[in-house]
Order: sequence, then C-alpha cells, then structure tokens
Amino acid sequence: MAKKQAVEKKPIKHVAIAGNIGAGKTTLTKILSKNFGWLPHFEDVENNPYLNDFYEDMPRWSFNLQVYFLNSRFRQIIEIKKGEEIVIQDRTIHEDAMIFAPNLHSMGLMSTRDFDNYTKLYETISSLITPPDLLIYLKASVPTLVNQIQKRGRDYEDNLRLDYIRRLNEYYEKWISTYKEGRLLVIDVDQCNFADEDDAKAEVINKVSAELYGLF
Repeated sequence: MAKKQAVEKKPIKHVAIAGNIGAGKTTLTKILSKNFGWLPHFEDVENNPYLNDFYEDMPRWSFNLQVYFLNSRFRQIIEIKKGEEIVIQDRTIHEDAMIFAPNLHSMGLMSTRDFDNYTKLYETISSLITPPDLLIYLKASVPTLVNQIQKRGRDYEDNLRLDYIRRLNEYYEKWISTYKEGRLLVIDVDQCNFADEDDAKAEVINKVSAELYGLF
C-alpha cells in the first residue's frame, strides 16, 4: 500500500480577533502579541476622523465611518500579505460588513442607497482577500460588555444605547454560527476574564497555541 503523503502545513501569517464593542479585543491582542512575538495591528480609534461625529449623529456619519473602516482594514490586510511577520489584528474587515453596516441599516441609521453602495464595495474587496489563519471570537453578554465599556471610560462611547449593543451581539452570534471560512476559536469572556486573571490569561494562550500549533 502506498504511503500517504504528509500534508504540508501552511505557515501562520494572520490571526484576527473579533468581538463586540467592549469584548476585550485590544487587551487580548496585546496579550497574544507579547506572548507569541506577533506584530499587533490595532483599530486606530484615536485618529479616526469620523468616530466622535458618528456617536453624536449616527444617521449623518454612518456611511462615512463604515467606508473609513473598510478602507483602513483593507490596507491592513494588504500590509499583512506583503510583510514577513505574523500579524494579530484587532477586529476584522468582515465585522464591518456583516455586523455594523447591516445593523445601522436595519435601525434606520444608514440609508438603503448608502448600504447597497457599501455592500457592493465590500463584495469587491472581499473577492481580493483571504480569511485569517485563525479567527478568535470573543463572546460576551450585554452586561459584561456594558461593564467593560464603562470601565475604560471613553467619552465618545457615553452615547452608546443599550439596544445598539444588544443588536450588535445578535448580529455577531448569527455571523459566527455560520462562519465556515477558516479555523475558529470561541472564547467566552463571561467565563474567562483574561484581562484581570492570570489563570484565565494562561488558559487563552494555551487554547490559541493548541489551535495553531497542536498539542505537544
């Protein structure tokens, strides 16, 4: 009988963290980048020219904000592809299109004309990119999200409505339940407080290591 040829593993290049506002994406990005020596790509909150305006007047600025995020994350993916380092990305390009834009549209905060235009732009971009080697989804309940948002005290998030966070969570759960593009690791933030507890931090690191490199 002929021997089976060993399947050559594709080298890891891109790990991405997905999750609702306040789920702990930036914190986990810092933890994993430090532990594994990966290059972190953070969501540029401080230099975003639309974010404050968006939280003040969502219908006026929703399209502008979503296009900004789409372009920003597309550029990140191009950089990841060109670079030599393993990159861990704080939030993915797909969350903008699968969660945030549809939610804004369904809430009447983005017009159908703008949403259709945005969706076509995303479809064009997504045809040119590949999924991350591992997607880590931070699953969290609304109370946990609200608590973590309040703890970090960002002024522009003061206007976030509870129903907005809840609806986003519903979109996240729907997206993740049908995600088949690549490897997926779900971390339950309600049960695993990696931000404050060393044991929980070690648990997440071990889970990521096992998912990417196997158990030794």
